[in-house]
Amino acid sequence: MTTTSAARDAAAPGGPRARLADARLYLCTDAREERGDLEDFLHAALAGGVDVVQLRDKSLDVARELELQELVARVAGEHDALWAVNDRADVAGLTGAPVVHMGQRDLPVGAVRSLLGPGPVLGRSTHSAAQAAGADADPDVDYFCVGPLWATPTKPGRAAVGLDLLREVAASRPTTPWFAIGGVDAGRLDAVLDAGATRVVVVRAITQAPDPGRAARDLRERLG
Repeated sequence: MTTTSAARDAAAPGGPRARLADARLYLCTDAREERGDLEDFLHAALAGGVDVVQLRDKSLDVARELELQELVARVAGEHDALWAVNDRADVAGLTGAPVVHMGQRDLPVGAVRSLLGPGPVLGRSTHSAAQAAGADADPDVDYFCVGPLWATPTKPGRAAVGLDLLREVAASRPTTPWFAIGGVDAGRLDAVLDAGATRVVVVRAITQAPDPGRAARDLRERLG
């Protein structure tokens, strides 16, 4: 596939970029190695309405991550959902991930685009209004996340940015799809929506739920 056709396919109706723009509920999960239930968990969460799922587990060696990304890809495909690789452009390239997410301290998005070409949807973490504006203006960024809104154990040492930043970003009316992230759960969702977000990334709200499918379904219904 040529560079031009890859970019066209990604942007086409039903392609990864169009599907990302329609996404409302993005789930990050660890590998659930202690429970041994990753596949069943993914089926439940995706059936409940998760639009994008990302495996994010720093404890995995690369061989195990490659193995599990194949599992995530298969299950996501069965539910017509997107799946994402976090941080690792090499893993994304080897697995053909449709979505790749980069933090502020990871490879620049432009470098990832150079490595992987025009096909993958590229995301960026932002923690300030300036970073959000930069992501919105960057032609290589397909979506960005704003947060963490509340302190969260998944990002130890990262200061919470609070809802005021969310309101500021929403008021700027970004043209790039963006998600609120960091401590978002069912009890906080109304405040997040009231602050102007329409898309959220969640972790514990689903990963620690007694019934992940129901938790996903309840969140997705409230997101519209």
